[in-house]
Amino acid sequence: MAAAPQQLRITVRPSPLAAGFHHLLTFPVVELDGVARRIVWGAPTALPLTGPQHRLSVYFRYRGQRSTRLGEGRAVLETVAAPAVLEVRAQLGVRNSSTFRITGPGVGSRR
Repeated sequence: MAAAPQQLRITVRPSPLAAGFHHLLTFPVVELDGVARRIVWGAPTALPLTGPQHRLSVYFRYRGQRSTRLGEGRAVLETVAAPAVLEVRAQLGVRNSSTFRITGPGVGSRR
């Protein structure tokens, strides 16, 4: 049994068709185990991990907003047999009603 990874490296991207809009007017947020962090579109973000399982949520907000969760995608990260650095990607769909699709090793059920 492998040790739990020490780090989550997540990259969050908007749909290529709406990227200009999102880069100007919105920002992504990654919430890991209930702790939300504002991040930058397309830039890999490293977050520490401890324990075998984590709740991950990715959403975006319009600049100036503090509580809205638009396009929210959720997943459970299973880190028991994962590598030391867990590489995950969250991709927003093209439609207004789209949610983030979270992919990568250790990404389990969506909750």
